[in-house]
Amino acid sequence: MPETITFRPDEDARRALAVLTADGSSVSTAVRAALIEAARAVVQEQLRAEASALAADPLDRAESAQVLRDMEALRAW
Repeated sequence: MPETITFRPDEDARRALAVLTADGSSVSTAVRAALIEAARAVVQEQLRAEASALAADPLDRAESAQVLRDMEALRAW
């Protein structure tokens, strides 16, 4: 069963809702879409940060380079 969430929008949130519902979307649809998009953005940023950390890790880079060398030796021409 769907859960009901209540919130008290401030003026900025009211303006944002007006933009998100200008196409006739319901407030519920707009809020759901905004939550999903916000979560997606957070996950993407976390993945970017993890990738940057790995790219900056000299041990990980050395291991990656070794794997590439090993795979090159296995390549059939």
